Amino acid sequence: VQLQASGGGLVQAGGSLRLSCAASGVIYSNDIVGWFRQAPGKEREFVAAIRWRDRSTRYADSVKGRFTISRDAVQNMVFLQMNMLSPEDTAIYYCATDHLDRRAPIATIAGAYDYWGQGTLVTVSS
Repeated sequence: VQLQASGGGLVQAGGSLRLSCAASGVIYSNDIVGWFRQAPGKEREFVAAIRWRDRSTRYADSVKGRFTISRDAVQNMVFLQMNMLSPEDTAIYYCATDHLDRRAPIATIAGAYDYWGQGTLVTVSS
């Protein structure tokens, strides 16, 4: 599967952005689609993920209550609605898939994910 992330940009603190991740290829029912981010000089960190089958979700503590992940099975897309953005959210955001043969807990480590998109830059000004 190939992934294409989009929707990044420059926004003021307190603002909102909606990221999109378009998947070409098959996303299987047990697969997880996640968002990670990497700020300059920092390691890639988990943001949110969604299980394709039942849309169950998991969020990093730092974004709970502000970010919402969703998916559209018809369009084969995953979205990340980001509200109340702060400069600490500035990073390149990547979407990725964890291909699974059976139902498993949603992973939060980048190494568990198999396919990655190219990333989209989010910059939040203070």
